[in-house]
Amino acid sequence: MRAKCAARVLGVAVGLAVLAGCSSSSKSGTPASSGAGGSGAITIRNFSFSPAPLTAKVGEIVTITNNDTTDHTVTDNGGAFDTGHIAPGTSNKITLTKAGTYHYHCNIHTFMHGEIDVSR
Repeated sequence: MRAKCAARVLGVAVGLAVLAGCSSSSKSGTPASSGAGGSGAITIRNFSFSPAPLTAKVGEIVTITNNDTTDHTVTDNGGAFDTGHIAPGTSNKITLTKAGTYHYHCNIHTFMHGEIDVSR
């Protein structure tokens, strides 16, 4: 058990080193920030996303804040965005560039699910 925890801590440290200085991340389909639009927020607490669902507009920048005690991700099921690991007490941002409904999950805790409804 201790070896597994040590390996997890090492993995988190490596992930944080890779993410240092990154404020937003995206994959093809939803390009990173244009800076246009308003802003929304998703909070992670007690292994859940809030609000569920989030309602947003195209161009909106969404800040995801991790208020939990472990790393989480916000990863679109269709590959449109992936925040990478978000450490406890930190945040990351995504920009919503296309209208539609995005179902997302945490890659670390796959039982965690959320939804963002994006309109024009």
